[in-house]
Amino acid sequence: MKSYRPTTPSRRHTTTVTYRNVLTASSPEKSLTKGRKRSVGRNNAGRITVRHKGGGHKRLFRTVDFTYNKKDIPAKVETIEYDPNRSSFIALVCYADGERRYVITPKSIKPGDTFIVSDKAPITPGNRTLLRNIPVGTFVFNAEIQPNGGARIARSAGNYAEVVAHDAGYAHVKLPSTEVRKIPDTAWASVGEVSNDEHRLRNVGKAGRSRWLGIRPTVRGSAMNPVDHPYGGGEGRQPRGTRYPKTAWGKKTGGVKTRKPKKYSNILVVSRRKKRGKRSKVNG
Repeated sequence: MKSYRPTTPSRRHTTTVTYRNVLTASSPEKSLTKGRKRSVGRNNAGRITVRHKGGGHKRLFRTVDFTYNKKDIPAKVETIEYDPNRSSFIALVCYADGERRYVITPKSIKPGDTFIVSDKAPITPGNRTLLRNIPVGTFVFNAEIQPNGGARIARSAGNYAEVVAHDAGYAHVKLPSTEVRKIPDTAWASVGEVSNDEHRLRNVGKAGRSRWLGIRPTVRGSAMNPVDHPYGGGEGRQPRGTRYPKTAWGKKTGGVKTRKPKKYSNILVVSRRKKRGKRSKVNG
């Protein structure tokens, strides 16, 4: 991680990833980029539907390949690049037939390395193969939920899923959320972990930098008026005043189950994710 001289109070605590040691290109491949208008939390009428979004620096969209449909063709990593639209690094790869694509960069992969997408691919970091060929205990990323449905699981910085079992045509995969889920063993997954695992250690440092990232301020409910939030109002600072924690629209939060009882994937969940336990009371 990179720290800075404390020339200002916010600079004292700012930490960022040391990109100089990782990135090998400063500008993206032009043929794989395009402009894109971000909705920033507004609907087609321009009304806010998702709070705390808006503004931010202009971004160029990189077309990243999550389908990996070029099978049995070796690919060579040419550059490791930064992508403002995601937390992980992306790699520009050139396949043996000459086509170039962007892919999510695996951890420990550097320019000059090669990988292959094949059902006979060796189990080495970066290679992509069927889940049924991946041994128990192996870390994977960019895993599919349905065969040939495109990568859906473990795509952000430092993430990985773990293959914990094989049974009756399914692979049991432990997701980053600690949920264990059954996935058809004919689905594809990449071996290894996603790059930029230091992303979780960064400290934004100041409010202005959050605005550059397109994150608008979050106001506490207790600082609002009663018309705006269930916690609002009162003379001076007041406690919550409601029996259960609520959202601004009165819906319960904090420990309330929100998963639909008839969700299609319930039968595929082997064990639910671990929940944060309540504090134990100490008598005294």
